[in-house]
Amino acid sequence: MIEIKDLHKSYQMGSNSLHVLKGINFNVSEGELVSIMGSSGSGKSTLLNILGMLDEADEGSYTLDGLPIRNLNEKIAARYRNKFLGFIFQSFNLITYKNALDNVGMPLYYQGIKRKERMEKSMHYLEKVGLADWATHLPNELSGGQKQRVAIARALASEPKVLLADEPTGALDTKTSYEVMELIQGINEEGKTILIVTHEDDIAHMSKRIVNLKDGVIIDDTTVVQVKAKANV
Repeated sequence: MIEIKDLHKSYQMGSNSLHVLKGINFNVSEGELVSIMGSSGSGKSTLLNILGMLDEADEGSYTLDGLPIRNLNEKIAARYRNKFLGFIFQSFNLITYKNALDNVGMPLYYQGIKRKERMEKSMHYLEKVGLADWATHLPNELSGGQKQRVAIARALASEPKVLLADEPTGALDTKTSYEVMELIQGINEEGKTILIVTHEDDIAHMSKRIVNLKDGVIIDDTTVVQVKAKANV
């Protein structure tokens, strides 16, 4: 599903160049649930930005579902993101003046899907995350866990190939974090490929594989015995 070969990325910092990714080789098969860990400055956010087509590598190759991702203009990158990827963010990134149903439907709006079908699909995914009764509520009327569930429903609505989750439990308490991870595990068990960036060891062990980055290189890539989220609540 994802093939990364010899990926390098540098940023110009004044007169100096900061070499952030230093030859990353990384494959993810369809249906995997992978956590990417690393301290601040390790390169995990840069890697996620490249995977999410929000940034481009200086060297190396990135192939997504058999499609080479390179030299994309913003219009094509946006189309590919909408087609292939669903994003889950630590800060939820919900539109404050739209209710839960309309928030979930945003990717479908950009796909040009008519409102009636959009609302039907959005309600289906709100039901999937257990929030059908909250469809007409605005984000400020939802708890942190509910906001993240809406964000997960939104990420699923466009039926992407891959979900990219950037610290999805970073703004949540432990109990709510495990509830969100239980939901993510369930989605993965249905066959969805999911990558999670996290700095929390217990969250990482709820995936099936942990990739550790340090100073722009992968120092460890291990298949782990998955901890079921509900067992920890």
